Formats: sequence, structure tokens, C-alpha cells
Amino acid sequence: MTDLRTDIRLVVLDMAGTTVADGGLVERAFAAAAAELGVEPGSADHAEKLAYVRATMGESKISVFRHLFGAEDLAQRGNAAFEKAYGELVDDGHVSEIPGARAAIEELQAGGRTVVLTTGFARVTQDAILDALGWQDLVPLTLCPADVQGRGRPYPDMALTAFLRTGAADDVRRMAVVGDTSYDMLSGVRAGAGLVAGVLTGAHDGPALHQAGATHVLGSVTELPALLEGDGQR
Repeated sequence: MTDLRTDIRLVVLDMAGTTVADGGLVERAFAAAAAELGVEPGSADHAEKLAYVRATMGESKISVFRHLFGAEDLAQRGNAAFEKAYGELVDDGHVSEIPGARAAIEELQAGGRTVVLTTGFARVTQDAILDALGWQDLVPLTLCPADVQGRGRPYPDMALTAFLRTGAADDVRRMAVVGDTSYDMLSGVRAGAGLVAGVLTGAHDGPALHQAGATHVLGSVTELPALLEGDGQR
């Protein structure tokens, strides 16, 4: 029987930490959001909440704020403050591509594969990042949790939406999901992707990525084209 992982047609790539370097802006933006909601900097409460933010990197940010603050109005206020702070940092030039990421994406597409970029941020923040990098027309589709009724990672919805909207593959096993967090890996596993690759340029380390279901762990996204051209071997 043919192993469909040897012919990946669709590549679903995370942004921050995987293709985009943001220098820890998530934590800086969270500090602004926490202050908006009255969380005292340096307090045990602040440290506990920040630890949760770190552990859930990759998850939809509104989901994170719902967990941390409970009440929907507080979650919405916190998320809005977070997105505003993050967007301002992006506008100030604090994001760049992971070295070689754009070239890797272009190489994947030149090889006949479709690439989709996904994020746990709101659409306005995702668009700000794309604008800052000049990536508006780099790929045919970009997705955020709002595009899938709010169910971001670790749900499989963004990966499956990429699969359905692009029509690039005829089987989910011909899809690769790539990211820097455990939640990226879980979303790929739950979507049935034939290849689920973690990269070491972002939030989580190799053991965490493997534990969450990574079939491969790469130094960076720049290693992905060669992996796929190598017939997707483990």
C-alpha cells in the first residue's frame, strides 16, 4: 500500500515562532493586557497567568483569556488590549521573518505544493504581520480562529479548513502541519495530517513537540523542503 505521506500536497504553516520571529512580543502584549485588567505586575497572580500563556502558546488568544479571566466581558477586554498592544509592537518594526522562511515557502510552492499560513491571533493582527513583512500575496490562503468559528488550535479546524478550501490534496494524509508549539502538533494529529513537524525556533522544545505528536522535529522551517523532497521519510 502506498504511504500517502510521501506525497505531501498541502503544507499548513504556523506564523509566530515558525515562519515569523517576534522576539517575545506575546509576553509583552500580555503584560499590557494584564495591566488593563488590574493584574499587578510582579504579583503571584501575574506570574501564574504568564506561565499559562507560555504553556498554551499557539492556542487562540481569546480562548486563553477566557481561561484566565472567566467572565466573557473580561476576556474580551483582555484580548482586545492584547491584540492592540501586539499590533502596535508589530507596527513599530518588532517582527521579522524566521531567517530563510520566505525562501522555504517559495521553494515549497515552486515544487507544486500549496502553502497556507495560520495563526492564533485575530485577523487584524495577522494582517498587520503580513503587511509588515510584505507577505500579503505570498500564499493563496491565510487563516485565523475567526475563520473557523473561533476554534483555533489545538482543535484541527484551521488545518481542515485549509484542506477543504484549497482542494490541494485528496487525502488528509497528504497534508503537513508545521509549528513551534505543542498545540500546533495536536492540531495536526487531530486533523489526520500525514506529517506533523515541530520546529525549534519558537516556544517549545523537542521533547514537548514529540510528546504532543510530532512525527519530525526540525531546526527550522528552512529544513522542510528538503524533508519533503526526501519522500517524507521519518
